[in-house]
Amino acid sequence: MKSARTLILGIGNTLLGDDGVGVHAVNQLRQSPALPQGIRCLDGGVLAFSLSEFILQTDVLIVLDAAFLDLEPGTVRCFSGTEMDRYLSSGRRSIHEVGLGDLLDMARLMNRLPKSRALVCIQARSLEMGAPLSPSVAQAVPDAISTVFQLIHDWLKQEEPRDD
Repeated sequence: MKSARTLILGIGNTLLGDDGVGVHAVNQLRQSPALPQGIRCLDGGVLAFSLSEFILQTDVLIVLDAAFLDLEPGTVRCFSGTEMDRYLSSGRRSIHEVGLGDLLDMARLMNRLPKSRALVCIQARSLEMGAPLSPSVAQAVPDAISTVFQLIHDWLKQEEPRDD
């Protein structure tokens, strides 16, 4: 992954309670001394087609977001590779108007889909205007960040040269 262009994208609206969890998580990640050099952390806000330029320039993409998983609030799930693609195309919609699936479809059509990609999402509890993160979602942020670090570690390990 050292040679790969890596992007960790946090998406969400921080004015709508738990919807902003991806942005809060990416901002915490950005401050982490454990984050390997060369990895870009981006606050993607509420998604817009302007984010496609960042995705098109990326080899490795990890997205942090709130989601509707039909699970307990604060549950963290990770969808990686084709599992992420299936999740995004399953009819489960993003909380946002322009969906992440739309942006990845654009990259796919241009033959620029990131080779390694994952969606780390947290089940939202409340999307109330002006509310902070709900306690269960705020408590899940460290787990989501740990999941991101595990993905990075696993992908780095896959790219290490082997002496077979």
